[in-house]
Amino acid sequence: MRWPDALRSLRKRDLRLFFAGQAVSLAGTWMQSVAQSWLIWRLTRSSELLGIVSFLGQVPVFLFGIWAGSIADRHPRRRIVLATQTNAIVQAVLLAALTLGGAVQPWHVVVLAGMLGFTYAFEIPARQALLADLAGPDAPNAIALNSSIVNAARIVGPALAGGLVAAVGEGWCFALNALSFAGTYRALWVMRPPPQPKPEGSRRAHLLEGLAYAGRTAHVRALLALLAVSSFFAMPYQALLPVLSSEVLQGGAGLYGVLLGCAGVGALAGAVGLLLRKGLAGLGRRVALGATLLGAGLLALAFSRQPLVAAAALAVAGFGFITQMAGTMTLLQGLAPADMRGRVMGLFSTLFVGVTPFGALAAGFAASRFGAPRTLATGAAVVLVASGVFHLALPRLRRTVLAHHPTLFPPSSQ
Repeated sequence: MRWPDALRSLRKRDLRLFFAGQAVSLAGTWMQSVAQSWLIWRLTRSSELLGIVSFLGQVPVFLFGIWAGSIADRHPRRRIVLATQTNAIVQAVLLAALTLGGAVQPWHVVVLAGMLGFTYAFEIPARQALLADLAGPDAPNAIALNSSIVNAARIVGPALAGGLVAAVGEGWCFALNALSFAGTYRALWVMRPPPQPKPEGSRRAHLLEGLAYAGRTAHVRALLALLAVSSFFAMPYQALLPVLSSEVLQGGAGLYGVLLGCAGVGALAGAVGLLLRKGLAGLGRRVALGATLLGAGLLALAFSRQPLVAAAALAVAGFGFITQMAGTMTLLQGLAPADMRGRVMGLFSTLFVGVTPFGALAAGFAASRFGAPRTLATGAAVVLVASGVFHLALPRLRRTVLAHHPTLFPPSSQ
């Protein structure tokens, strides 16, 4: 079969296997995420506990992400991803059994969310580095295609979860998520990634080398700083969305799933836009634009009192989110040495996934005192300021990148 240029990474067998498994598994993961948040809200009606669950489910990435990135550069990435998938299956089965058996308590959800967060701390850098290994020169296209699949799942998963929760309860979402890992598991067993560069030096020196690379490289510092701001101040909207759905917009689990799906529609559109691009030229401006749209969309959401307005605002925020996140990932992976990818992705996951729980925890407590809309508006305003600062720094960052990669961009590109 002849694949069009926008899908050129699918010409490789191992990437076809990877993406086929991801498509089903990620839909299940989104189903579980939505059902878990709604379960906690149904059991407790506590915005603080929503923040705590989000915090404990993601803080392991902050604590272990950099170390996990070093491990992904020192050990076979495929085996690491296989091990983490096994842990995720066990977590989903336990949560399904407790919920379907009628024995689930809030503390069960808290503990199992922490277990899954620990798993993802090691899975994210290994999976992202494995994707780049499989793609080779087509890594920018593969990353954009992966983002498209993630966000297609982000549309399907919440929509299914909203219907299933309303019809049969949260437990079946967890059970279906456990089953959804089968395709990814098979793909990982049969794929044959290229050999990784052999690591040199001690574990400690290897880890410090990755931190030193990030510290001395201007574009890495700037991209990660903007990512950290968005992660802390913008991404907690997901923890506040059950509150907004039920108390501000007067909806239920169905509306919650629809709103998450609208964010996914916007994100899918952003990912498709990146999929049609070639190379790295102009991605810096795209990242700045993405952060601006993320902040603007969430600011509009904070003032929304009608479901349709909230849905449109979330679509804009979703477009901005994926444009910033996938653009950042593409630039970091595309400009990093091959033997540094795991550590760079460890830093990425630490400041993307790992910082988000601190923002969610702060947002949960702030929302209980000042209200969810005011909390959301404040975070959105901070992101808008940060995106403006990043945009002003782009010309200087471009010059530093060209100093090390003189043939990377055409003369007229940014």
